[in-house]
Amino acid sequence: MTSIIFIAHDGTRYDVDAADGSSVMQNAIRNDIPGIDADCGGACACATCHVYVEEGFLDRLPPMEPMEEDMLDFAVDVRANSRLSCQIRVRPELDGLTVSVPARQG
Repeated sequence: MTSIIFIAHDGTRYDVDAADGSSVMQNAIRNDIPGIDADCGGACACATCHVYVEEGFLDRLPPMEPMEEDMLDFAVDVRANSRLSCQIRVRPELDGLTVSVPARQG
């Protein structure tokens, strides 16, 4: 299991043990993380699982695919560290991954 830390918009911290190979979004849904809507169910067809990845983890993620980049155009308050949590696969190198949930989804 790999540890993921979700920080809700109100500052509440949620520590989750995630199975390797699952997505960050799947773990958010399974653990009722507020603010992660995941309307498309992880198909990278919306921007309702938008998160901000803590800077120390950005270089551990694979580069963003064009489809994810296009979907982020629909997200609110996109930043340099924005990613769609459905596109982040959990793996041991991401242990302790911290993501913050924006105030609202697109």
